[in-house]
Amino acid sequence: MKNKKIAYLQCVTCKKQYQADEIKYTCSVCGPVHGTLDVIYDYRYVKKHLTKEHLHKSGEYSHWRYLPLLPVFDEQLIQPLKVGWTPLYHHKRINSKLKLPLLFLKDDSGNVTASYKDRASSVAIVKALEEKYEGIGAASSGNAGASIAAFAASAGLPCYIFVPETIPEPKLAQLQAYGAQTMLVKGTYDEAFDLCMKECAKNNWFNRNTAINPYLAEGKKTGALEICEQLNWDVPDLVFVPVGDGCILSGIWKGFKDLNEIGFIDRFPQLIGVQAEGSAPLVEAYQKGLHEACEKNVSTIADSICVGYPRDQVKALRAIHQSGGIFISVSDESIVASIRFLAENSGIFVEPAAAAAFAGMQLMLENEKIKSSQKIVVMLTGSGLKDIRSIL
Repeated sequence: MKNKKIAYLQCVTCKKQYQADEIKYTCSVCGPVHGTLDVIYDYRYVKKHLTKEHLHKSGEYSHWRYLPLLPVFDEQLIQPLKVGWTPLYHHKRINSKLKLPLLFLKDDSGNVTASYKDRASSVAIVKALEEKYEGIGAASSGNAGASIAAFAASAGLPCYIFVPETIPEPKLAQLQAYGAQTMLVKGTYDEAFDLCMKECAKNNWFNRNTAINPYLAEGKKTGALEICEQLNWDVPDLVFVPVGDGCILSGIWKGFKDLNEIGFIDRFPQLIGVQAEGSAPLVEAYQKGLHEACEKNVSTIADSICVGYPRDQVKALRAIHQSGGIFISVSDESIVASIRFLAENSGIFVEPAAAAAFAGMQLMLENEKIKSSQKIVVMLTGSGLKDIRSIL
């Protein structure tokens, strides 16, 4: 089935172009890490079907309000689970304490499985059903697995999840509740990822891993679309994003780029990618001026961003360089402190990975790298109920 919206897929490294039905996941020349693909739309088509007036009148209060800019063929396969159009809080108490009058908090804990990963999973399940796969697989530290398990359950599609055996119990409970076949890996997330890749290929399961599946970044970009619309198309100056594989960061950048292509915005924010100090391969690559990250042994309280070899590193590094942003790292102690600060001063309870983004903003504020006149958005990507160990 031909999708008029998509012009082609393009390799992030060699720029080779593919038709949507010509390739599944990554560039045949550059491979899985360096050959990730961008979804390039026919922006003339999108402009005809997506206007600010259309959005203003839309009664669709989910990320599907941007359907003309999302890569799905059959709208009937969209699951009813609520995703997107999450709050962008302008919290006066927090802003007053930090002396940042234009600080906004994008809180995705209200998605169906309480994390940002639902944005990608909602697209993944449609693509899996469109292409008539008999199963779907994912590697995860917990959130992505729980997310796709929920959507697979909604669609009645068998689901296979590979997670480190250290997965927090609340995330494991979600997987079990949704009926996913869960493989506990005696190793790291990176080892779970490699195993998932092999099993998806062997069993012909749809591979939900955002780092190699070009369509999932399209779901993740919707956070940027919402931020701009919720700010009445006044683009923020800085956007803080927690980073593991780099998928949310690269997706957010894609969202801003697409909005610029269709004339909705005329400038870009600086993106600030925040990693935990014990898991910061992209910070090191950025600081050393490298084009790729080296594999590291990693450890952090923020399990959702505990990644030794970022699989979406090329797009993530590109996003930082093109936006004029930076990568920074924060300590586990500052992450826990940020969880408490947010909860006690705003009523928003987030998991460690989400708190990392807020800790990064506080670090730059302390180092006088932020001006009070700047409009700032911090991405809060998951609920604190996902991992209560750190706060207890």
